[in-house]
Amino acid sequence: MEQSLQDRYAPKNACFGCGPANADGLRIKSFVQGDEVVCTWQPKTMHEAFPGMLNGGIVGSLLDCHCNWTAAYFLMKAAGLDHPPCTVTAEYTIKLRRPTPTSGPVTLRAKVAEIQGDRARITGTLEAGGRVCASCDGLFVAVREGHPAFHRW
Repeated sequence: MEQSLQDRYAPKNACFGCGPANADGLRIKSFVQGDEVVCTWQPKTMHEAFPGMLNGGIVGSLLDCHCNWTAAYFLMKAAGLDHPPCTVTAEYTIKLRRPTPTSGPVTLRAKVAEIQGDRARITGTLEAGGRVCASCDGLFVAVREGHPAFHRW
């Protein structure tokens, strides 16, 4: 069975959004599918802002972590590495286009818009019920020794 990027490269990561080791986190599982990275995630009632609708902060966390992993994976490939660099969000915008229902799974999709050296610009979407509910654009940077996130994975 194929492993998610998180399980393969960072099984001890405790990040709230993507850490497999955080039992109280969102624990997303991102998978490479060609030139994009895809995740299917099932919301719970505790993730709602109001009955039946996903909290906007959770939407942001889902997209931020998923896009971060997209950046890390494609930066790894671009540099010919065997392990992704630890990346952090340098800038990030999100558009909440419509309420996100929690009655079924959400799908996260992310792609590289541009890679320059240790930086990747990523675009992403969150879909529910066959409709795009949120979109994002972010710049993610591979960190160097001395940064608090260095070797966090």
